[in-house]
Amino acid sequence: MDRIHVRGGNPLNGHIPISGAKNSALKLMAAALLTDEPVTLSRMPDLADTRFLSQLLQHLGADVERGEGTLRIHVGDLAGTEAPYDLVRKMRASFNVLGPILARAGKARVSLPGGCAIGARPVDLHLKALKALGAAIEVEDGYVVASAPNGLKGGIVDFPFVSVGATEHAMLAATLAKGETVLKNTACEPEIADLADCLNKMGARVSGAGTSTIVINGVDRLAGCEHPVVADRIEAGTYALAAASAGGDVTLEGAEQGHNEALWSAMASAGVEVTAVEGGMRIRRNGTPIKPVDIVTEPYPGFATDLQAQFMALMALAKGECTIRETIFENRFMHAPELARMGADITVRGSTALVNGVDKLTGAQVMATDLRASVCLIIAGLAARGETVVNRVYHLDRGFEHLERKLAACGADVERRSD
Repeated sequence: MDRIHVRGGNPLNGHIPISGAKNSALKLMAAALLTDEPVTLSRMPDLADTRFLSQLLQHLGADVERGEGTLRIHVGDLAGTEAPYDLVRKMRASFNVLGPILARAGKARVSLPGGCAIGARPVDLHLKALKALGAAIEVEDGYVVASAPNGLKGGIVDFPFVSVGATEHAMLAATLAKGETVLKNTACEPEIADLADCLNKMGARVSGAGTSTIVINGVDRLAGCEHPVVADRIEAGTYALAAASAGGDVTLEGAEQGHNEALWSAMASAGVEVTAVEGGMRIRRNGTPIKPVDIVTEPYPGFATDLQAQFMALMALAKGECTIRETIFENRFMHAPELARMGADITVRGSTALVNGVDKLTGAQVMATDLRASVCLIIAGLAARGETVVNRVYHLDRGFEHLERKLAACGADVERRSD
């Protein structure tokens, strides 16, 4: 099994190109099911998750061609309307093929997704949205069986709380529904706007994406298109926090200032120099002490839950105490005990972690428990004394493209080994 070895103490200096956003790419891939014409996605990250979804799309009849940074998907005819458990269980986002298959074929049978290490992430809001569009929904033997023999119809979906996945799923299904669909209390993430941009290029009529209300006027059919995946704000934030923790001067090429305002503000409060430059963001910290900063994870534009673990790694070295409160997912402090193995002083009380900064971290054997926890431990290793060995790094491959290569290019002593 692969492990990543990090020998800390080297500042990071140089440029890191930011890949396309995994969280957007997966939904754009699902959108290709809505048309019988090719959809070509550029700035496409090559990740375990995008490869998993490619396998599912091929099972459904898609011709999938990967190029250098591109992915071409052509679903001329659906080979079937069932997404089996063995393919869906590998990744929760696979469940989002349900809406497009239903909208295009009038029926779908899709396995419920598997569990998640960071909490129970139910799909009830997804099903509520499809029912509001006229779908008949049954759950049989672990599968969602949906039908709309006369096509989906526009409706009003008022989400009881903000859900990125449910918002995206409803958008996908509503593009081919008859009439107008109004989605209320929707997620506002940049990935939502990116999906809307792609759907509109395909001929959809989506407005309001990026706000709390999205209006979709259904069309009879969608066409193919070419679309660049939006830059990955989580990857950008992760490398920003790596540079802040290890010290140095790094430019994040392609990072969008407006997509991470909550993070940039918190980092500036911590004493890190964060500057927007042409084509990206510049992160600098050369010897200045890290100040403690309290954060609370919130839906966008608040502090992203997907950056909470990485920020904790930075705060582990702060001069003082801070609190980190997680409001999005339960069980998302599993990285705290692993950071403690490296010398961090962290006390978890329910949904709040108290972080008392220490003078130094020390390399150790640690175990990744999920995607963001994995990279949190890499960040800690970059700042620690000695060698850190991160086990179970298959989590990393789900969300970070060429991580070791990008860090090594900036001076990090990091390598992957099959021990």
